[in-house]
Amino acid sequence: MKNILYAVFAAVLVVYCKPNSDSSAMDTKKAVKDSTIVGADQDEHGCLASAGFTWSKMYKDCVRMFTGLQLNPVDQPQSDDETLCAYVLFSEDKNRAEVFIPNSESIILTRNAEGQPWIFKDYQLVPWKGYVLKKGELNLYSGDGEVGNKFSGSSDSEAD
Repeated sequence: MKNILYAVFAAVLVVYCKPNSDSSAMDTKKAVKDSTIVGADQDEHGCLASAGFTWSKMYKDCVRMFTGLQLNPVDQPQSDDETLCAYVLFSEDKNRAEVFIPNSESIILTRNAEGQPWIFKDYQLVPWKGYVLKKGELNLYSGDGEVGNKFSGSSDSEAD
């Protein structure tokens, strides 16, 4: 009786373990699908853009730039499109400022003394009625100096 059970078990294994020509194609499709996992968009520094992180040259770490000062484009000050905005993060001593400009690498500006502008090449971050980012004599971005995103409208939590 045992020999019959072993034979049936072995036959079942042979039938179910038989390589299928379609299985390799299915395995390839599964591997491709598994490699496109949501949130698997790390940059070369390991920052997850889908989670809002980007690399900070100043902090040498992944940061959420939109937690800094938001500067709106001077030529579109009423735009709600946050992808057009520049964002500023300051060092702890406030002597350096990293500016994240859309479609560009971030730049680090430094200042010599409190009350003076932060400067890098022809860029200046001027503390005036909030902040103004200039390139040469051209005002590019300005903001009220408040930290974080600026949303239009109101919400119930803001009314509290």
